[in-house]
Amino acid sequence: MPDIITLTGLVATQPRVLTTGEGLAITSFRLASTQRRFDRAKQKWVDGDTNWYTITAFRQLAANAGVSVKKGERVLVTGRLHFREWESGERKGTTMEVEADALGHDLSWGTASFSRSIAVASVEPADFPTEAELGATATDPAASASSGGEPAAGAPEPSLVASGAAMEVPF
Repeated sequence: MPDIITLTGLVATQPRVLTTGEGLAITSFRLASTQRRFDRAKQKWVDGDTNWYTITAFRQLAANAGVSVKKGERVLVTGRLHFREWESGERKGTTMEVEADALGHDLSWGTASFSRSIAVASVEPADFPTEAELGATATDPAASASSGGEPAAGAPEPSLVASGAAMEVPF
């Protein structure tokens, strides 16, 4: 079971954005996380060791991170920590990877503007009942108002029937 970790740090590489053949969005970048501490003897803040992580995001998080995060920006990342052993010729080592669950700018260092993204789900017209199945009152607001009729129980919203091709799905 991987550990959940929250990191703050500097985006050290330009995020690499790709989409697989199956349509899966993936964004990855390297994160430098340097610990700082106050040295009482010197009366100033000093940098400690830097830990390096590979951050990988998938799906909608990857798509949003790909257009929002740039090299040199300070970010917060929460996700699942994985250690990977590697070997290349005579060299070997361990890589720390984080599969991001949440990612955003660190507002301790600046400001940000948020813009909510909307996913669009494909909906076929055949998924909706026809006007004949619903009756005129379910799809015609004017007929509904003049006749005093209410849409049939379980009938879809008139705006959804009228749009037919696609509908916005908040997530």
